[in-house]
Amino acid sequence: MSRPVRLLLADDHPVVRSGLRALLSTEPDLTVVAEAATAREAVAVCARESVDVVLMDLQFGSGMQGVEATAAIVARPDAPRVLVLTTYDTEADILAAVEAGATGYLLKDAPPEELAAAVRAAAAGRSALAPAVAHRLIDRVRAPGVALTPRESEVLRLVADGLSNQQISRRLHLSQATVKTHLVHVYGKLGVESRTAAVAVARERGLIRR
Repeated sequence: MSRPVRLLLADDHPVVRSGLRALLSTEPDLTVVAEAATAREAVAVCARESVDVVLMDLQFGSGMQGVEATAAIVARPDAPRVLVLTTYDTEADILAAVEAGATGYLLKDAPPEELAAAVRAAAAGRSALAPAVAHRLIDRVRAPGVALTPRESEVLRLVADGLSNQQISRRLHLSQATVKTHLVHVYGKLGVESRTAAVAVARERGLIRR
């Protein structure tokens, strides 16, 4: 009999980690070998311990976030697979995780059997996507012209946070003219004419977080 799949739980909420550990402990072929309360800690654990799959949250309180940790983990030789487990299903979050090297992307409301199956798939090197996530990616492939680039999504998220063009230019180290250009492209793709409308439509379509 092959050894159990070795898991690392990376989430900044102790209750979530405890729940995942209890849930996964019922699966004889899966075993939780470590937990991490920060993204940086997750990277450190993977560097010193034998882990097959990391269940990675996207949002941590401060410092390194899940996408950065994912990229750092998969960059190592013989890296474990990273399976994102989050509450966020926006196109920007999904694409960032996939581009960072995540093998799969699940939402925290996934049924227990779906989570266990996704972990096994990730361990075997297969991708595992929540249905809602798969639909977002398919929609992007079908209509690439209306998809926002990572930078456009970043600018629009800051607009949604209430930042002015000047503040956005400082935050992203861009000229104000470049910020305006990104917004013009966003307006054109979303078919809107104002910042407020762009934010509303993007949230409705799941392009940025609500």
